[in-house]
Formats: sequence, C-alpha cells, structure tokens
Amino acid sequence: MDESAEQTKIEWREWGADAFEEAQDENKPALLSLSARWCSWCHEMDETTYSIPTLAANVNDSFIPIRVDIDRHPRVRERYNMGGFPSTVFLTPEGEHLTGATFLDHDTMRQVVGQVRDLWKHKGKEAAQVPRNVRDQNPPAGEITEEIERLLVGQVEDRFDATHGGWGDDAKFPLPRTIEFALKRDRERALATLSPVTANLFDNYDGGFFRYAGTRDWNDIHHEKVLDANAALVRAYANAYLYTGEEHYRDPAEKTIEYLTTTLWNGDAFGGSQQSGDGDYGGDASNRESESAPAIDSTAFADWNALAADALLTFTAYTDDDYARRYAERTLNFLDSLVDDGAVVHYRSDGVEDGTAPVESGLLADHAHVARAFTTAVQVLGDDDGTDSGYLDTAREVADYAIDTLQQDDGAFVDGPMDGPGLLSRPLRPVDGNAALADALVDLSILTDELRYEKTAREALGAFAGAADRIGVQVAGYGTAASRLCRRPIQVVVAAPAGSDLHRAGLRIADHEKVVVPNATSVGSVNGADAELKDGRAYLVSAGTVSDPARTPAELNELAADFF
Repeated sequence: MDESAEQTKIEWREWGADAFEEAQDENKPALLSLSARWCSWCHEMDETTYSIPTLAANVNDSFIPIRVDIDRHPRVRERYNMGGFPSTVFLTPEGEHLTGATFLDHDTMRQVVGQVRDLWKHKGKEAAQVPRNVRDQNPPAGEITEEIERLLVGQVEDRFDATHGGWGDDAKFPLPRTIEFALKRDRERALATLSPVTANLFDNYDGGFFRYAGTRDWNDIHHEKVLDANAALVRAYANAYLYTGEEHYRDPAEKTIEYLTTTLWNGDAFGGSQQSGDGDYGGDASNRESESAPAIDSTAFADWNALAADALLTFTAYTDDDYARRYAERTLNFLDSLVDDGAVVHYRSDGVEDGTAPVESGLLADHAHVARAFTTAVQVLGDDDGTDSGYLDTAREVADYAIDTLQQDDGAFVDGPMDGPGLLSRPLRPVDGNAALADALVDLSILTDELRYEKTAREALGAFAGAADRIGVQVAGYGTAASRLCRRPIQVVVAAPAGSDLHRAGLRIADHEKVVVPNATSVGSVNGADAELKDGRAYLVSAGTVSDPARTPAELNELAADFF
C-alpha cells in the first residue's frame, strides 16, 4: 500500500481474492479505488475526501474498500477504469460494476456512498453491470490490406488540430506512436505536433516531458513525468532527427535521456515516475532549486523499461552516443533478469525479493515491448549480449511464451492470464497491445528467418481488421504494423560486424520502420529472394529484390536514394 493510502482513514484492503471473499461473506459491495503514485488528483482525493473521519467511517462500515495501484495492476486498470484517475468504482462482491466516477470531493462522495448503499439494499446484484470492453469480446475479423494504412492516414489528417497542433479537440496528449506513424506518411503534421509538445510539455530545466495538457491549446499542464511517455517521446524525437537532421529534435531527446538516467535511474533500471510536486513550473525554472524534488516511484516496470531500452538504442543508432548505449545495455540486462522460462515478470521493487509483494507475470504489454527491445538490440548492437544465449534468443523466448499462453483461437492476444478475482477471469483483447506485439513479430520474423512470426502477427491484426474503420488515431500503431505486413519493411542486410561503418550507415537510412541485419550471411528465405553475400558489403532488400552490393557508406546511401 502506498504512503498516500496509508495516511487516509480508510481501512484499505489489497487487491486479491481475500478482499472479495470478505465482501461475499459479509454481503457488502466493494469500493475500488484506482490510483497511481504519480497522480496528483489521487493524492488530493486521499487528503480531502478519504481522510474525513465521518466519511471514512461510513465507507468502512458499508463497503469493503480495496486500493489498487494501476501501474502494478494493469489488468485491473483496464477493466475498471472510469475514464481517468483516480477512478472510484463500486462493485458487487463478485467484482461486477454497480456505478463509478473519477475524482469525488467529500460532499459528493458522501452523497454517492448513500446512493450506492440504497441501491445495494433495494436491488443488490440485479444492479450489476459488466463493461463493454470485457463483455463484447468478438471483434470483427478481416483481411490485412493496405486500406488499413489508408484509413489511419485519414484519421491523422481528419483529427489533426490545425490551429494548435496535435490530435483531438480537448485535452492534448503527445501520442508519440501516432507521431511516428505520421513521420513516414504525413511528416508535416508530425513535426507540427512536436513543436507544441516541445514548447509546452518539455521541461527545459530538469529535462523530461510532462504527461499532458488539459486543454486543446496545450495549457493546464499536468506536471507528472511518467517513464513510458518519456521513453516513447525520446524515440519519436530521435526518429524526427533521423528524417530532418535538425538539432532541435535531437536536443530534447538527449536532455530527456539525461533526466531518465539521473533522476529516474534506481541503480539497476529506470523507476516508473516522478510526481508533479509543488514547484513553480510557471515562473523562473531556477526557482525550483529551493524546492524539494518531487517524489519518485523507483519501481522498475518491465514494459516501460523495455520502451526505454528501445528508445536509447534508437538514439544510439542515429548518433553513436556511447552514454545512451551503455544505459541501454544495462537496461537490457535488467530486463533479461525478469524473464523466467519466457514469462516476463511485470515489475521489481522493494519487497518483491522477500515475497511480500506478489507480482503478475505473462502480461501482453510486457512481452510485446520486451520482445521489441531485444529485436532492436540485435539490429543496433549485434547479437552478442555477453551471455550464452544472446539478444535474439531472448526475443524469441519472450515472444514464444506470449504466443503459447496468450493467443486465442481467433488469432488475437489477450492482455494477460485469464484468472484472478473480479473481472480478471474475463478475456480482454487490447488493440494497442496486439499491434505492439505484431510489430515486434515482424522484426523477429526477419531476424530469425522464421515465417511463423509474421503469420502470427497477421493473425493478431486480422482479428480486428473488420473494425479498422473504427480504430482511432490514438492507436495509429495498428496502421504501422498492418502496413509492415502488407509491404515487408525494407531490410538493410550487412555482411559486416555491428559497429562497422557500413552497419552504422545502414542504421541511419531515413526509414525508421526498416530492419537492419548485421553480421548477415544470407538475405533470408522469408524474403523470397536469393543472393550470394560478400563479406564487407551491404545490401538493400525490398519486395523480393536484392540490390547491388555497397562497399562504402556513400555507396549504401546512393542505393537507398534509389529505393525511396
């Protein structure tokens, strides 16, 4: 239980079977509070609502209160999120919804508590509801065609805010994966979004990016910093630098890497987040020197650290930055320690080693991002991680576990093991998680020369393809993965070691969706092409065609100019 929860007057239970068994034994509904350590409104509700003694007494008497950290329990988050955090959800003893909201002040909470108590008294379990995302689990399947990419390109154009930049007409999130999708297909809008992200969300003083802006014009900044968003933005800015060569895209990425490797680094990996704090972000940033640094959650999450490793490797690929490379390697070593017979443990923090903090494993997001981090490592660093296995073996092991345990008969992947209290036993097929894993499987298919990974990626995306016209711009990564299945990405096949001039030139070819294969001995049977590779040469492979060999970086760049 986090410190904020402990300081309230509520008798919180940990999420688990014991809490729901208690609710059933006492025939009481549960009050589920979804919170995060970086969430300022969550702390506000703890201080101003849950700490009122009379209200807390009512809650403790009428409900079984359960507190959940959304970062540590993402499956709970996705099934009970009421549209923001905190989420305040009233449940039956079996874990089905009665009603819910987000932030509630103490007066409103008092009213709601009374209403739910009356609802339970008069209707009981008849008032229960199951959210649509776990109730309707038959997404329309379809064929993966180039129309999917065109639909998402249309979304990027139609939902773009031409006045302020970014996508949407309310709160503005940076949407780094959408930016990357647009960098290759609608670069003007991608760069027009990075400009307000830099101006409004980038912290010029301490480095790193704030989480989001509460208004369409990028004001009302929410100053928490979360690892997953920062890692994804480092990669997006690095890719913008790849296409433009402009330093004002490299600089925010570099300063954010410094922030991550100092402020969030816990000695073994990256911590999850930093709270917004009470500093004066609106005034002179140097005034923050007199303020206490906002609190940090040093918990190292597998998926977020994988995103960070991938981002650091991407930055290294384009800049030869040795500092970023060293931290990428350290993060990969940490991630490797979380893999147990293919299953990825979700996080590591104080208390885990002595068994006091049970941790989930085998989650889709962890496997998707860890697999991607290790396939990127193969491309940037080569396949020697200093162990008996190698980066490629780890990527394959993690992907195979997900395929064996999470893929359903319809081809889609569920978000994790289908067990646990409440709604956890109900399957949930997240589009974004399926897209992330499918994208990693495309790379893995090429690097391993195994078509089964590409076939699995096609099955996963195909499970949603019938609803492609309803997939929003926020999940543009689905369009990225679909396009790479329709047209296998360009490959830079380098018959030379990782780190050689030819390999480094291949990494810098201006297509961030390409696959680079160092130390290659063949072009791979998955390409349907055949060519004799000569040592010390590089080749481009596209649509079954193998280019002439390039002996120097200049020759490789000339070949690339003909391919694009």
